[in-house]
Amino acid sequence: MTTAKLSINKACIIVCTLLVLLSVLMITVLYLLTDNLNVIWGGILFSVLVFFCLVLFIILIRQKLTAFSDTLCRLLDDMMTGEIEPPQIAEEESLFYKINHRLTRLYEVMRENRRSIAKERADLQGLISDISHQVKTPIANLKMVNSTLLEQSMPEEKRKEFLSACGGQLDKLDFLMQAMIKTSRLEAGIISLEKKKQSIYDTLAAALGGILLNAEQKHITVDIDCKESLEVSHDRKWTSEALFNILDNAVKYTPNGGCIRVAVEIWEMFLKIDITDTGKGIPEIHQAKIFKRFYREKEVHDTPGIGIGLYLAREIITMQGGYIRVASEIGQGSTFSVFLPRK
Repeated sequence: MTTAKLSINKACIIVCTLLVLLSVLMITVLYLLTDNLNVIWGGILFSVLVFFCLVLFIILIRQKLTAFSDTLCRLLDDMMTGEIEPPQIAEEESLFYKINHRLTRLYEVMRENRRSIAKERADLQGLISDISHQVKTPIANLKMVNSTLLEQSMPEEKRKEFLSACGGQLDKLDFLMQAMIKTSRLEAGIISLEKKKQSIYDTLAAALGGILLNAEQKHITVDIDCKESLEVSHDRKWTSEALFNILDNAVKYTPNGGCIRVAVEIWEMFLKIDITDTGKGIPEIHQAKIFKRFYREKEVHDTPGIGIGLYLAREIITMQGGYIRVASEIGQGSTFSVFLPRK
């Protein structure tokens, strides 16, 4: 029989049996050596006391083990259900405290993971709902145009108009998918931002290149105040993406003949990029919501967009240790301030 398979009850029986045998052996040796009955009775009394103390010790250990096993079972049940707080052993110096402490920590980690999984599941459900809402209209329009083209005869010019409308809806779906791919890759950590000290002027120029044509079409003046020598640690590609999204919004919501001003200045801890427009402005109650994924005000639903640009911009800047602040007044325009840490 190996010690690994030896039960506590059998171990107690073996120990008691060995003690009795040793006592009998000791008394026999004493009798043979002394031939004195008083010594024999003293040995017997001593053996009985030792045996009694051993029995009390075994009973105490069994009670402790039983109590600990009950506590351990309750703790494991709580870890599986996650509904109540884990029980604690009052005696912090007890032999089982280390085990209990580690199991309690394991319970807390599992509970936190459970909460995280529940939150991710809720976020995923919200994301699926948002995506389905965003693609519903373009798909419905594509189905209608396709049905019209198949079932009705029409002049070539009219047919080209319908195909052009299809192209517009496909562009919207493609933009949505590209934005979602970028967002999901950033959130999942698939894309790691590579920060290095480099010119912010070139990064800003790359972002401005994407909005100048639309700005010219709306006769919007774009003023830039940025020294070419300014450098800050950042990821050029993704920072340019974030700045473009803010600038693109500025062009969309600035009326014809308006103005957009970009100013860059150095602070002690941050490099600050102010993007100011002369658009319609954002109500104060909505300023905290505009960075949410797919959020758009009811008043701008006719303006092209899906409401993910500012969300993506904030994620990119936050991942680099920076933040975005907005100040706006109705009818006076808005200023988006991007702060990038200098170190």
